[in-house]
Amino acid sequence: MSSPLAPVEPKPAASVVLVRTASAGSPEPIEVYMIRRRRSMKFLGGYYAFPGGKVDPEDGSPAAVARCRGLASVDPETIFPGHDTAPALAFWVAAVRELLEESGILLACDAHGHPIDARNPAVAARIERCRRALMVAEAPFAELVAREGWYCDLSGLRYLSHFITPRSSPIRFSARFFLCRAPGDQAPRLFTEETSEGFWIHPGHGYHRFLADEMKMAEPAEYGLAWLAQFGSLEDLWTAHADGRHKFHGIIDRIDAFWEHFDWKANRFPS
Repeated sequence: MSSPLAPVEPKPAASVVLVRTASAGSPEPIEVYMIRRRRSMKFLGGYYAFPGGKVDPEDGSPAAVARCRGLASVDPETIFPGHDTAPALAFWVAAVRELLEESGILLACDAHGHPIDARNPAVAARIERCRRALMVAEAPFAELVAREGWYCDLSGLRYLSHFITPRSSPIRFSARFFLCRAPGDQAPRLFTEETSEGFWIHPGHGYHRFLADEMKMAEPAEYGLAWLAQFGSLEDLWTAHADGRHKFHGIIDRIDAFWEHFDWKANRFPS
């Protein structure tokens, strides 16, 4: 008898759960931005997800680390240990880079930590220039940000969860998910290199659509929507993540039932 193949080593990845307060009178208090992966993609083609992708080797380079601001009082390695091929901070950098790639939003600040303001047309043009250069691999992300005199602003990212693709999958990722308030000066846009849809949705409504088989999702998106739908406001959600620690981790939490008062499948969300 042939021996079973060893599981593929998961690659480090990062995703951003972009949230905002819903408009007055909405059936739910929070909205979350989702994308749909192009059907042609090898991994989860056609699935709905949050913006994200694999961590590049350059994301953990000294140059990338030097272009980061906003985590001065926090050691990323104390929040979660780095991957064998990437320090913990590389996941934050990858989250910023992937958000730019897939939504056009850049979390950046100047040397003094002041956020950039994309309401200024010149700044918006520079963000677009940075994204175009990134997409054609003109230079590493840190170099592109440095060209503009900017730094990655990590202060708006709060760690949410960790998921590892099942051992049976031929493509595997060890993905870290981060919450992020949508910046007031920027709005996500649809770019079709890897995605076919991009939209805001109420998390409870999205979870209902998942249960009705109207939106195909892997566990990170399913859990993410279910988690967000529990909160009565964006402020409550933000306060719950002030400790910087992850709130769920793959399938382990379903088995161990850490959240005693929340049934992932039976809970009823607003229609």
